[in-house]
Amino acid sequence: MSDTFGAPEISVTDVAKKIQEDETFVLLDVREMHELQMAKIDDERVVILPLSILSQELLDAIPDEIKEKDTEAVVFCHSGMRSAQVSGWLRQQGWTNVFNMIGGIDEYAVRVDSSVGRY
Repeated sequence: MSDTFGAPEISVTDVAKKIQEDETFVLLDVREMHELQMAKIDDERVVILPLSILSQELLDAIPDEIKEKDTEAVVFCHSGMRSAQVSGWLRQQGWTNVFNMIGGIDEYAVRVDSSVGRY
């Protein structure tokens, strides 16, 4: 299934399974810096790229972890809307293995791990 921005979606439970099975992929957090203190997924695969920075710097803001356009990346934000935009934009720029995490970190906290925090 694709979101309204054309990016394939992945459920929070599928993301949790990928983490549990120690799969290789990037968790791209596009929330703003002030949001990071309120809720976070504690995993070494998390890469921070606030949407405000991406919207200003565009391709120059792309972190090294996803420079290769076939890198698997799961993009998330608070509720899934900003990450849907970023996922769709990355696909338009040629990334081929990008997924939007449905419901964002809030859904992850509700369905997978309440210790992540909610706001």
